[in-house]
Amino acid sequence: MTSMTKGAVPPRPRVAFADTSGRYFPMLVALFVGVMLISNITGTKGVVLFDDWLHLDLGPFHLNGLVTDGAFYLFPLAYVLGDVISEVYGFRAMRRTIFAGFAVLLLASLCFWLTIELPAADFYEGQEAFRTVAGVVPQFLLAGLLGYLVGEFLNSIVLVKMKERTGERRLWARLISSTVVGEFADTLVFCSIAATALGISTWSDFWNYTIIGFVWKTLVELVVMPVTYAFVGWLKRAEPSYQEALRAGNDSVTEVP
Repeated sequence: MTSMTKGAVPPRPRVAFADTSGRYFPMLVALFVGVMLISNITGTKGVVLFDDWLHLDLGPFHLNGLVTDGAFYLFPLAYVLGDVISEVYGFRAMRRTIFAGFAVLLLASLCFWLTIELPAADFYEGQEAFRTVAGVVPQFLLAGLLGYLVGEFLNSIVLVKMKERTGERRLWARLISSTVVGEFADTLVFCSIAATALGISTWSDFWNYTIIGFVWKTLVELVVMPVTYAFVGWLKRAEPSYQEALRAGNDSVTEVP
């Protein structure tokens, strides 16, 4: 048995990722893109929860109900899926997924705009309602796309970088850390740009909207972490290429974003 030279840096764990040619990767991409598309539509509605009893004053921070948007119950799933894809398939696979989602969101916005501008039939009475719900507000579009890109990229980079250091160990730390960084960046970027379009006009409501959104999304990931753990474990076992990479101890798939 050879001993490690005193003061030498121990080698990093060898990192395994599955091949994206497996049958599960396209399903995860489709689900991720679908969640992002639905969230960007439902997120245009401003929502206040518990405003009849939840009131708190802490210096400049005034809480009068929970100010959020209509995607609060769905959007965290996008980060859970991003964690799964990054953990099992790596940063390059998640980067492709992010760009696919970006392209679909742009296409959806273009289609909504074109449909609204088409002349309505005489018998169609929902033109203004359709415009209100599906109308492309440049401020929302910019906020959603920038928040999405910044948040998802940071989420994936943090998770993969941590995996390069810890290997298969400490998945919980990767999930929490990447979510905190990604969700905070996403929420801050989106809220900073979209707040006024939602009708938020005071700093109190802005910080309420931003902080509550960030805390809520992070808590959701913590609550569903046992499910995420179980699904990641199952997916790693179900993907033959992941198991082959583990058995071979091959670090040639280690990625540096």
